[in-house]
Amino acid sequence: MRLTAITLDCADPMALAAFYRDATGLPLDPRSTEEFAGLRAEDGFFIGFQRVEGYRPPTWPGQDTPQQLHADFDVDDLDEAEAAVLALGATKPAHQSGGDRWRVFLDPAGHPFCLTLRKNPTPRA
Repeated sequence: MRLTAITLDCADPMALAAFYRDATGLPLDPRSTEEFAGLRAEDGFFIGFQRVEGYRPPTWPGQDTPQQLHADFDVDDLDEAEAAVLALGATKPAHQSGGDRWRVFLDPAGHPFCLTLRKNPTPRA
């Protein structure tokens, strides 16, 4: 068994797809619409974004509205990656439990995600 896709509920699929496209570099799937948009990696992995009427973003760290999904992204430098996702529209909640190993952010639709320090950083030129 191999994971081939994940899909996030949201109010604006194209806007959320644009955020993750800019954050990850994955291209927008050409079949994307205002109702369902997606990004497809070279290996076929797909991240989908589907419109949900009355969408309510998750609350974090509380669970009044559950997280629904939590993604982790390995990065070589937490400070650089933080600046990049904040510039793209992510927000950084006050509650942070990862110390110097990871940081929690919320995407523009409110889904929490973490930037995690890569165990074996990519060598820099």
